[in-house]
Parts: sequence; structure tokens; C-alpha cells
Amino acid sequence: MENLKIELTKNPKKKPGPGDKLGFGTIFTDHMFLMEYDKGIGWHDARIVPYGPVSLSLASTCLHYAQETFEGLKAYRADDGRILMFRPEENFKRMNISNARLCMPELDVDFCVECLKKLVDIDKEWVPEAEGASLYIRPMTIGIESRLGVKEADNYLFAILLSPSGAYYESGLKPVKIYVEENYVRAVRGGVGFAKTGGNYASSMLAQHVAHEQGYAQVLWLDGVERKYIGEVGAMNIFFVIDGEVITPELDGSILAGITRKSIIELLREEGYKVTERKLSIQEVAQAYEEGKLQEVFGSGTAAVISPVGELKWGDKVMKIGGGEIGPISFKAYQTLTGIQWGRIAGPEGWSVEAARL
Repeated sequence: MENLKIELTKNPKKKPGPGDKLGFGTIFTDHMFLMEYDKGIGWHDARIVPYGPVSLSLASTCLHYAQETFEGLKAYRADDGRILMFRPEENFKRMNISNARLCMPELDVDFCVECLKKLVDIDKEWVPEAEGASLYIRPMTIGIESRLGVKEADNYLFAILLSPSGAYYESGLKPVKIYVEENYVRAVRGGVGFAKTGGNYASSMLAQHVAHEQGYAQVLWLDGVERKYIGEVGAMNIFFVIDGEVITPELDGSILAGITRKSIIELLREEGYKVTERKLSIQEVAQAYEEGKLQEVFGSGTAAVISPVGELKWGDKVMKIGGGEIGPISFKAYQTLTGIQWGRIAGPEGWSVEAARL
């Protein structure tokens, strides 16, 4: 790590206490990681510095042409004092996939993991102690060349922010209500739906607003061409348990390849469940509901981990699922995954990465 410079803050902030309400993504730690890219030079000047504003030209390409990608992962405080991260290399691998789609430079995955471990170690006292709370980690890459004109930037900034956060959904594991969107489109094959980029989220906000007005927590997107095949939920991938089979939409280039999704598939298959990745129409789901075969629906994502779905609204049809309780497969996935993340269960080799010890 001789290429990593470290400047510690001279004015550490007060850390949240065990009883403080953390929310999600509103509090930030004392330090952040920064690194620049210049065409012809590559990535350089990797450093950990006190958290604060950065100077950015209003002509930066990220502001005008949306050259921006980001990731989300967590660090957890294990009972034995270890600070653990969950499969961090997968996040940086996925960031490289997103960067490639937006004509942005590739990152060195191993170097980024090591820098992240050092950053978390420096701010390890910020990892919350409260049950279910964690340290949210936000890597991001933005185009910072000061130029107007539609062309990929020659200069980029890569940053990592840390944010102590509570449960993403205040209701915890209580099933949420999902609204099936039929008017607006999130992504199509050949677009940027598989990339973790801000534009995907900006384009989803209007539909999310409509869903909230009707009392629904999230939007379930359909495919952008035929408007009948299930894609993903606004902040999650989605799973359906139909007649004992766990089904999730295939990765066709229009939805995000979730790391939590991937982990759930691997864990459930290891447990002997039949897990299928394929096209799944909303009509098939509705028919399974009518036949009494729709047993569970749940979302998966870094922030929520597992979010059981208790109601689906598709047009005038309202499907009540699970009697207001989390289903057995959803609960099994949640217990196993969170057990690994918090170091209470020994997961597959390499899934838990120790960043620090208290």
C-alpha cells in the first residue's frame, strides 16, 4: 500500500451513540478515499483524507452527460470485535462493468479492496453497535473533465464514502407493498439497465412517486418492450416462490446483477432448493396467485438484505401474499445471509473479508 497516502483529521466528529437514530445515508464518518484518473497517466494520487467537500467545475461531464457510476456495500461489527465486509471484490468487479458501459476507466479491484479495508480500519469506531445497524459504504466514479460537448471525459474522480446507517426499511422484516408499473419504463436490453448508474434511479423517481401516492413502498418494473416480463424493484432484485420453486428474472442486460441476489441463489441452491433464473411474466405470477401456488415474494439488495413482499398491485388486481408474515424461504435466506455478514455463521470461502478489529 505504498501508493496510498493518509491524512488523518485533526477535528474528529462526535460519533452516534447506541441509542441515536441513524436513518440511512445521512451521517458520514471522519474520512473518505479519493483517487484521480487522467488520460495518458491512469489512476493516481490515491489517498485517505478528512471527509469534506471536493472542488468540482460546473462544466464537469458528470453533471451534463451523466458519466457516473456507484456501488453499495456494508461493513458489520461482529460479536467478537471483527469488522467484516461482505464480498467487496464483487462490488468493484461490478463497478468495472458499469464503467465500461459508460466509457469510464477500469479500476484495479484488488487495490480498491485494500484501500477500502484501510479506510474502514481508520474509521472502525464508526461501525454501529446497534442490532441490525451497519456501516454503509458508497464507492463512486464521476467524470470531472471541465468541458461541454458529448464525449467521454479525459479526467475522473473515484471516491469512497462511509455512512453509519440503521435498517433501510423502518418496518424491518414486515412485508412491504409493491406497485407494478405499467406506464413508465426503467430500462431495455442494450441500454444501461444492468449498470449501477444514477440515471437509472432518476428515471424511476416519477413512478416511485405515483406508487407512494397510492400507499405502496416500491415499484416493480416490467420489461420496456412488451411490458409483460418482470424486471426488478426500484431498490432491489425480486424473487417469487411458486409451487415450491424459487424463480427470479434472468439477467438479460436490463436489470442489475445484484450481489445479494447472486448470494441468495448460491445459498438456496446449496440448501437444496430449486432456483430458476428465467423470464417471468406478471400474468404468470397472477395466475399462480389465483391457483394458490404463489407462496412467497421477496426482494433482495444490499440496503434491505431481504424485504418480504406482502402485497402486489397490478392494475386493478391486488394480490395478498403470505398473510402479512415473512415466508419460510425468505426467512431462511435472511437468517443465513445476515448470519454470514455479521460473522455468526461460517459462509463460503472469501465471502467475509475482515477489514479491522476493535
